[in-house]
Amino acid sequence: MTTKPQLKLGSHLVPGLAAVGLFAVMAAVFLGASFPNPQGFADGANLTASIGYTMFNLGFGSVEGESMLVAFEIIDLVLVGALVGAVLLARRDEGGSMRTILTDGGRELKRTLFDDEEGDR
Repeated sequence: MTTKPQLKLGSHLVPGLAAVGLFAVMAAVFLGASFPNPQGFADGANLTASIGYTMFNLGFGSVEGESMLVAFEIIDLVLVGALVGAVLLARRDEGGSMRTILTDGGRELKRTLFDDEEGDR
């Protein structure tokens, strides 16, 4: 015979009620928000050239914008740093010790650290 499920009330319902309340507030904000009409670009505006001119703050483009030169240089430095780091990590040591440590299960490292002549026990 099956029993009827019972509703357990208690403090464990507080997070659920907080989530429902947050949903109600967010729904009211989003439904009540108004947005202006889209502006668009002028007819015949050359967007591709304007992006290039804006990037280097030259001011020749038909679409105005802020200079992106600083952001361009920061991204350049981060990518160069990542490339140099990748090359340093991928470079092999002269004696091959790093490669040996990684491929022999640590036996060579154990031998080096503990002066163990037997290697495996």
